[in-house]
Amino acid sequence: MKMELYIEELTTVDQQLEELSDLIRTVVDDGASIGFLSPMSLADATDFWRGTLNPHVILFVAWIEGAMAGTVQLHLCTKQNGTNRAEIAKMMVHPNFRQKGIAKKLMQTAENRAKKEGRTLLILDTVEGAPSNHLYTSMGYIQGGRIPDYAASPFGELEATILYYKQI
Repeated sequence: MKMELYIEELTTVDQQLEELSDLIRTVVDDGASIGFLSPMSLADATDFWRGTLNPHVILFVAWIEGAMAGTVQLHLCTKQNGTNRAEIAKMMVHPNFRQKGIAKKLMQTAENRAKKEGRTLLILDTVEGAPSNHLYTSMGYIQGGRIPDYAASPFGELEATILYYKQI
C-alpha cells in the first residue's frame, strides 16, 4: 500500500508548533547535526520554530497520511549582491519515514520555489559522512569545500562539514 505524500508551505507555525517541535527533537536526538545538541529540550525546540519564519525564510512540511514526516527551509539571500542565491537549511525527515523519497521531494519543492523566486544558485552544508551527502550529490549538488571541526555533533564531538552548491 502506497502512502500519500503531501508537501505544504507553512506561513505560520502556530498550529503545527507541537508537531514541528516533536520532529526536530526526534531528529536531533537521533543524531541529525542541524545546529542543536542532544537531548534537545522542548523549550529550545519551540523557541527555534517560533523564531524561524520571516519574509525571507520559506518552510515546507511533508505530510504522510496526516503525520508530519519532514521539513526543509529555503533561505532567500537578502544582500544586494546575493539576490541570485538561496540556502537550503534544516532538512529533516523523521526516522520513521526515511528511505521513502521524502527528502528528495522536499528538496525538489525547495528548488522549484527558488527558481520561482529568481534564484539561480543554491547552497547548503551537511556533516561529513552523513547519509544526506548521498542525497545531495545524487541531486546534482557539487562539493565546494570541506571545513574540519566545523560544529559539534548532537552528542558533542566536533565534526567536519561539507559545503555544496547547485546552479539551477
